[in-house]
Amino acid sequence: MTSRHTRRHRRPWTVGASVGATIVLCAGAIAGDLVDVIPGPLTIHPVAVRTFDDPRGSYASGQLVRALEEGPAVDANAVNALADAFAASQGVGADYSLIVADAQGNAIVDRNGSAVREPASTMKTLTAFAATRALDMDSTLDTSTRLVYDAATQKATVTLTGEGNMLLGTGASDLDHVNGRAGLGTLAAQTADALRARGITRVSLVYDDSLFGSDRTPPGIEQNNAEHRYATDVSSMAVDSGRNWTGMTKPSDPDSGHVYPPMSTTTAHDAASVFAARLREQGVTVDGEPVSGATPEGVSPIATVHSATLGEIMTYMLRNSDNTEAELFGRLVGLRTGAENSPAGAASAVRAQLEQADVPLDGLHMADCSGLSPGSQLAANTLIHVQEAIMASPSSAAANEGLPVSGLTGTARTRSFTSDAKGLVRLKTGSLTGVRSMAGNISRVKGGMLYFAVIVNNSQDTYAANEAIDKLVSGLVNL
Repeated sequence: MTSRHTRRHRRPWTVGASVGATIVLCAGAIAGDLVDVIPGPLTIHPVAVRTFDDPRGSYASGQLVRALEEGPAVDANAVNALADAFAASQGVGADYSLIVADAQGNAIVDRNGSAVREPASTMKTLTAFAATRALDMDSTLDTSTRLVYDAATQKATVTLTGEGNMLLGTGASDLDHVNGRAGLGTLAAQTADALRARGITRVSLVYDDSLFGSDRTPPGIEQNNAEHRYATDVSSMAVDSGRNWTGMTKPSDPDSGHVYPPMSTTTAHDAASVFAARLREQGVTVDGEPVSGATPEGVSPIATVHSATLGEIMTYMLRNSDNTEAELFGRLVGLRTGAENSPAGAASAVRAQLEQADVPLDGLHMADCSGLSPGSQLAANTLIHVQEAIMASPSSAAANEGLPVSGLTGTARTRSFTSDAKGLVRLKTGSLTGVRSMAGNISRVKGGMLYFAVIVNNSQDTYAANEAIDKLVSGLVNL
């Protein structure tokens, strides 16, 4: 048997050989790096250095805002000429309202601006503004799991709880999109890891859909919700807003909301079923079907996935004119401000935020928070003041930035604006039977900005009414 002392005296030659080999290899690596044979920080070859021209000028942020607000004076006669042409256009008729205001909110043209009319989806601008006042636009809607283990029966129960994310994905969380940012596949993988760490391989699944109470549906909304394609009830969780793509081609972009398949009426149960399937794929046995129940009190989550920020979800809502998400924002405002947990409470909460911001509300009646339900009424004067308030309030940036952009995004992408107007108008459209509307802000070609709001009711030719609105707004861009 060789002693430890003897082994120690046999090592110097191996140590020396090792050191020598290391020196040779290091020298070779340095040489290779120098001549660029292998990658590294050293080189003897010249390296091209990019140069940039000096900036021609710069503006402080305050100067930019003032330049946008000031601009050259607007020719009131030219605005009136555009308003006259609009009023005479086919499809407009007598039941219209139009206001064009300067950057300070002063009306340049006011045609029936105080008349009360049905606004359609321009109602969403009221909800968006209220939400930016009441909610943290950088926050997220979390979906989580909690575990309760009964040692006596050796039974484990996982409870799936949501905060209102109705844009869950079925697989891994998708960081590139709003719809699917939080994936049930990712949540299942995290949950399975937590269960394995506790030695649990079999669970029952409960889902909690109590967040919005039992009153989920604005009265009468079904009249404008043919085949349940344009909205579904708000819930604590849903996959892809509850859309059922069976028999239809699903858009490649999950954030594109301009195809309208039928929507589920059991969105929370559907989400729980998808989660159960993903959990089984992770090797966890899930007994039976998910059942509705309450979140256990005092139990911390074992796994959580986060939605996109509320600001990103607002952009999704405005660009796609998503009725369900608009109702969701109204309900979140209601919960945040202590209003009644109902569609009526949500509308009341939105109104309260508008009142606090001194938006004139004469004639306002909100049948819902999206404009889909029949019976909503407001004046163009309210729409124009909401646009001004959105621009004036730093906390409301998400509402302005989320608006569709003429010729580029959302519902404004395919409208018939002139080439000059593309990219210069942020707007919200509205469309119902006999109703066409639009409200937004315009970056003028000559500098400065304008606000505008237009509502057409009882149109006998809504296609022509759309054309007339687009022509009006395109003309305003060039003033």
